[in-house]
Parts: sequence; structure tokens; C-alpha cells
Amino acid sequence: MRWFYRCCVFAGVLGGSFVQGSRGALSQAAPPQGAAGCGCDRLRRDAAAAERVEDGSRYFKYSEGANGRPQAQMVLIAGGPFWMGTDDPGIPPDGEGPRRLVHVDSFYMDIQEVTNQQFQSFVNATGYITEAEKFGDSFVFEGILSDSVKNQITQAVAAAPWWLPVKGANWKSPNGPDSNITDILDHPVLQVSWADAVAFCSWANGRLPTEAEWEYACRGGLEDRLYPWGNKLNPKGQHYANLWQGDFPNHNSAEDGYIRTSPVKSFPANAFGLYDMAGNAWEWTADWWTVHHTTERQRNPTGPPSGTDKVKKGGSYMCHKSYCYRYRCAARSQNTPDSAASNLGFRCVSEGKT
Repeated sequence: MRWFYRCCVFAGVLGGSFVQGSRGALSQAAPPQGAAGCGCDRLRRDAAAAERVEDGSRYFKYSEGANGRPQAQMVLIAGGPFWMGTDDPGIPPDGEGPRRLVHVDSFYMDIQEVTNQQFQSFVNATGYITEAEKFGDSFVFEGILSDSVKNQITQAVAAAPWWLPVKGANWKSPNGPDSNITDILDHPVLQVSWADAVAFCSWANGRLPTEAEWEYACRGGLEDRLYPWGNKLNPKGQHYANLWQGDFPNHNSAEDGYIRTSPVKSFPANAFGLYDMAGNAWEWTADWWTVHHTTERQRNPTGPPSGTDKVKKGGSYMCHKSYCYRYRCAARSQNTPDSAASNLGFRCVSEGKT
């Protein structure tokens, strides 16, 4: 039965397509021609495995009365119209376009990604157990795994062999069972599914942002700019985000100072006072994924009513222009709601004043 469960958990990844063999053969993996991502959008569990985890709707019970709620600092994002998406997409299949006029009402947003310390407070107050903990495993980027853990793994995602299924990987051990968060409490929490993010935000009297709210906040009042700070990636030679430098996935030269995640607020904020809207960790949004968007003007769009994947925004420390050019405000990607990985986190919003 345990063997069958393991197959259920990982057979859903790319239709059960794996690379078998020694980890050494994968350590120098070269990106396939035409690749457009780091492969983290391919990390998914199949329906049979997902049924073993309870529906995320019950997690809303934490929305009131919990003690030890973290003191998250939020900033008011004054609502208004903006141009969402782009007519010059970096990755057209992702549905970045068309450029369309959208109005969002005012809301409050966390100035930073939810940290390990904040999520720890949530778990301590509620006894919450994440989906990765229930499944008993999650996905970790090969480059941050210890040799002892890598040597025990014989499977990898075929189209992205630098992603490995790791037993014992979860928010407390984001980089494998021999890792911990003791010295990275101020880093973004990772290995959290969409339902885990919903649970935390609800407990903290908030919610996940819609994709429109997230992109509006990312742009910081700028129009038709690539990044939260403008069009130049490194203005005057300064790094504005924790991204990959070097040869992905083989070598991160860490010119920005970090090989993995960085403490939140390590890089300059945008004009709205928001940190890490590009890079560091991907961020879940509330919307279901679609690549088809209306050109009609919309107010507070929430995406399609249903779907199989949820939208995530912002990119991560694994993103590089040559391979995962998704750290632009208009860029987007997706994962199944029960997915978790070593580069995926979130931040919360709450209702603002109109």
C-alpha cells in the first residue's frame, strides 16, 4: 500500500514521466531548447493522491479568535485603474496579454512575503498541519539539497530533472529532511500549498490577493514597465531582486548576494512600499488559471469560477531571463492548489477603504 501511495503522489507529475538513475547524472542538466521555465509549474500531485488531503475550505475556521497572531505590517494600496498584462509578452503561451484596462478597489497588502516566523506562530496557535506534511514529501531544487539526501533519490521530473521528490520536505524543512528554519526565520515560508496559504491568511483576518490586485500592487503606480521599479533590471548596477545569476540550473553565481532565498526586505521596495514583488519566492494568488482574457474594461476581476491550477506571480530566486523570465509584473505561472516547492510562498491582503 505504501508503494502504491508513493506512485500516486508522483505519477501525476508530467503524466508519470521521470528520469531514473544516479543523481550525479542529473547534476549537470542542460535546459532543453526553447525552454521557458524552471519547471516548477510542472510539480503536481494527481487526483488520487490529492484525495488523501482534506479540502482546504475547512481551514477558514482559523479566521477569528486565534491567539499569537503575527503582527504583519500592511500598507494601504489606493485603488484605481491600471493597464493589466502586456501586448509584448515575454512568454506568450502564459497568457500575459492582451493589455487591458482594469480597475481595482483599495486594499491593504503585506509589505513582505509571509515569513517562517509568522507561519510558525500560526502553526503554534492552531496546530495546523500543511499538505506537504500530510503527503510526507514535497519537491526540492536539486542544487540546494545535501549530498546525503540526493544520494537516496532515484527519481526526478523528466522535463525538469533538477526538481526532486524529497521525503520529509515541508515548511519546517524546506530544503530536505536535514534542513531547518532556525536561522532563516526572516525568510519567506516555503513548501506551502494554496490551501495552506488560504488557511494562514484567513486566520490572520485576510485573504490571498487576486491576480489583478497583485499585479496592480507590483507595478507601484508605474505604467508599461517590466519590473516593480522600472525597465532596467539592475539600475546603476544595483540589484533590486533576488534572482538567479549565472548558468541555470548548474551554477548560481549569487551576484545579488544570495544562492537561495533572502531575508524579506533585503532589496529596495517599490513605490507602494512593497518588498520582493519580483524574485525571492513565487506568490500564490486567489485566481484560477486561464490564458484567455477579455479586452473589455473590468472592475475587480477574480478570474474564472473554476479550474485545475491556481495563478502564482512574481518569480523566485531560481528565475533567470534565459530560462524563466517570469519576474516581470505582467508575467505569470501556475500550479495545482496542492503543489508545494522550495521556491513557493505567499503574502496576504485585507479589505481596504474605498
